[in-house]
Amino acid sequence: MDQEAHPVSDKTPALHIVHCMLTLLFVLVALHVLRRGVRAPGADRRDRVDNLLHFAMAAAMATMPWSLGRSLTGLTTVVLCAAATLWFPLTALYRRTRGTAAAIAGRLPPAAGMAAMAWMSRTPHGGAAPAHETLARGVPVAHHTAAHGPAASVSMTAALVTAALTLCLLGFAVRSLMRPMPALRTATGTAHRAAAADPYGHVRDGAMAWGTAVMLVLPH
Repeated sequence: MDQEAHPVSDKTPALHIVHCMLTLLFVLVALHVLRRGVRAPGADRRDRVDNLLHFAMAAAMATMPWSLGRSLTGLTTVVLCAAATLWFPLTALYRRTRGTAAAIAGRLPPAAGMAAMAWMSRTPHGGAAPAHETLARGVPVAHHTAAHGPAASVSMTAALVTAALTLCLLGFAVRSLMRPMPALRTATGTAHRAAAADPYGHVRDGAMAWGTAVMLVLPH
């Protein structure tokens, strides 16, 4: 019997451990966001929506590797995550007359995370392998689809999108994790002063970007 018709769905022990570690990471991020939102009752509307989106994304990413996460896939989730992706750069223009480019750049990391969430939540068309499975399996999938014309092109496009999102998230993760370093906190730049004021927030954002990047390339 053709093995492709009945793919093995059981996780390997190593993959199961990685998923448990990622779930713990996302739960800690969600709790930190919730704690921050509770301790900032005077936040404006944009900050409250930001916290809500960060919490929702962390909670969704925590459940995605498990059976409960299957309910998060589909068009509705993709549309909601795409709208959240646009929310972050567009609201950078809120009451701003100068420094617009820097403000938009500062809100690109959560936008990239939401874009990755939308990408992982989509339902593959025509039975094609999801993007993270395509990238994780690599060459065997490419060879399998090479004889199917359009299917090969779709798989290659999915792999390229996954790779681009992964590289962006890893770059944002490194940047966020480095900014609160003690040696950099003494710098006089505005960004470094902000990092000194909220070091845990930057660590949280970096960890979230890193975990999302790993989720993109893991089968789940």
